[in-house]
Amino acid sequence: MGSEITIVIADDHPIFRRGLRGMIESEADLKVVAEAEDGETALSMISEYDPDVVILDVDMPGKDGFEAATAIIRKNTAVGVIFLTMHNTESLFNAALDLGVKGYVLKDSALPEITDCIRAVAAGKNYISPPLSTYLINRAGRVEALKRRTPGIYDLTPAERNILKLIASEHTSREIAEKLFISIRTVDRHRANITAKLDLRGTNALVKFAITHRSEF
Repeated sequence: MGSEITIVIADDHPIFRRGLRGMIESEADLKVVAEAEDGETALSMISEYDPDVVILDVDMPGKDGFEAATAIIRKNTAVGVIFLTMHNTESLFNAALDLGVKGYVLKDSALPEITDCIRAVAAGKNYISPPLSTYLINRAGRVEALKRRTPGIYDLTPAERNILKLIASEHTSREIAEKLFISIRTVDRHRANITAKLDLRGTNALVKFAITHRSEF
């Protein structure tokens, strides 16, 4: 990332998009390189301009924000993803963080917050709208509860934790291998180690555990 942070905005409301762009470009270090009105166009703009950050409205025609974010994150690109939404719901918030979204901003507070969010995400940090702090506290509480119930989670290596998160996102062993540039045999060995450390038993027990607890690790 250079001194100027480049951004793609995807939102299907042109008036809101125009206001957001104006706020962003009032800052000398921020530059909007493209706009899109749907997720499919956003993906094309990202491929063309390779921005540092993309801002995605969750509700868009065609590919919505979640579908576009999934495509971006699965490509393992360096683009930081920010969700912009009017939905102040804990389930949506957790689903976004589980996916790997770095920024989460409510539309009613977007204009005063968006520039700070962009800079944080471009620097590899997370940014969450302050009104959502309760959701973060709840999420942290669930993490601690999981650690008490399943102490083996402490024994996972960083590589095993990463693979557990990918399993929780419903990636297959082949997809994980391709994403991490390792062999399928290595992935399967990690899966076996994780299963043993978490004391899981039964067919698909690891997948069930990962999906059930994906908001907690």
